[in-house]
This record gives sequence, C-alpha cells and structure tokens, in this order.
Amino acid sequence: MKTDSQQKLKHLIFRPMKKEDVGSVPLGCQGNLIDIYSRIEKLGSAAILVFEKQKHIAQLQFREYDPRTCSPNGLWDPLYWGDFGIDAPILPDRILSIYCYHVGQIDESEKRDKSYHGMGIGKAMLEKLLYWAKDSGFNGLTAKATPESRPVMSFMGGQPLSVYKTLGFETFNSFIDKELLHEVKNRGIVSDKADPREVALVSNCVKYFK
Repeated sequence: MKTDSQQKLKHLIFRPMKKEDVGSVPLGCQGNLIDIYSRIEKLGSAAILVFEKQKHIAQLQFREYDPRTCSPNGLWDPLYWGDFGIDAPILPDRILSIYCYHVGQIDESEKRDKSYHGMGIGKAMLEKLLYWAKDSGFNGLTAKATPESRPVMSFMGGQPLSVYKTLGFETFNSFIDKELLHEVKNRGIVSDKADPREVALVSNCVKYFK
C-alpha cells in the first residue's frame, strides 16, 4: 500500500530491506554483518529502502527498542538514536526504535546527493515503516525527534517533532542536547546566538498501534 507521501513520489520504490539486500545496498550505521542478519531474522527487516529504478537513494534504519541502549560516543554512534537515557520508559514487547535517516545515500561514503533533499522522502519512509510495522505485528515505535531547524535536522539525519506529531507520536520527554548545541555552533551550522530551544531541543516520542 502506498502512503500519501509515496503517491507524490511515484517514480520511487519504497520497500523493507531483506537479507538478500546485504552487500548490494549501503550498510553504514547498521553494525556488523552478524548483527544485520540477526536483526533481519528477528524483526523481518532492518530498514526501509528507497530506489530510483535500480539505484539506492535512501534508507531509514530501525532496531528493536531496548531501554538499556546507551551510546558509547554520544552523537557519533548510531546507538544515539535508541539511547533515551535514564528516562527511557519501560514499554510493551515488540516496539521498534527508529534510527537514522539517510536521504540521498548513493554509496557507502558519507556524501549525500542533495538533489534528493526536500522532496519528502524522509517522511514517506517513516509512513512506509509505520504501515509495515503495524502489518508485521509490532505494537508501536519510538523515535528521537530532531530540532525544527532544517540545517540541524539535515546534520543529524532525522525528522523534527512536528513530523512525528502529524503521524500520531506523543512526546514523553524533551531536553536540550548540549553536545548537539556545541557541535552545530562550532561547525557554523547555526549562529552562536541561536536559541538553544530552536537548534538543540531533542524530543523522545512514541506511537502505539491500536
């Protein structure tokens, strides 16, 4: 089933990642091969992939929710997206955690083809994941929402809280990410005078399937 966002992107193919995709699509941030195969075996997939004809152009990664998840390197480890800190809630079984969005990802490098940015691909992947997860028997999803600032959102590789709210997610806590604030100011992504709440407010949210 195509979502509303996907209808606007009819020339693109959205589908869950399968074990047969390993080795033919970028795997950065997904962990080692054993972890990837194990995740696909247990969950049924490890990402939503997007193709333009035969070319991979985006993916949204996810893992099983685990309140014990702790990033060993803050922003710079993929586990950041599943690390909800000491306030991590105890949730029902079969909840997925949304990890990073890679829009414009053509290969294993860190480079992104920005011609694919601003098309709504990120939201369309999220919608596809919601449909797939519900149909696959999961009870819901958690996510770490980025600040609303577009440059910060692009730097992090995520979606802002406003997008999650439109799809029924509820916030369970928000905080100023001091490491994020330092990085976006130090890299010139935002002004030194930028309001921390606008450029570094991160929100943890959840959506349950009824």
